[in-house]
Amino acid sequence: MGFISWIIMGLIVGVLAKWIMPGKDPGGLFITIGIGIAGAFVGGFIGAKLGFGAVTGFNIGSILIATGGAILLLAIYRAMKKKQ
Repeated sequence: MGFISWIIMGLIVGVLAKWIMPGKDPGGLFITIGIGIAGAFVGGFIGAKLGFGAVTGFNIGSILIATGGAILLLAIYRAMKKKQ
């Protein structure tokens, strides 16, 4: 996937993660894209280690894996934010 593809995937995945886990999180479009891109890396790494597959492009499996990673990152972020 190219650079623009990662940004578009990050936006889609970030929006999906925030839609699944609604709440008041700071940040706008760039934070959402960042969460999505980081979630794709995390989800792809965990998915590959567990045998589910990795993020390979724009397909349903990759979007689901990346969204799972973004949800995990969002949950960790919120848990760290509560401790402060």
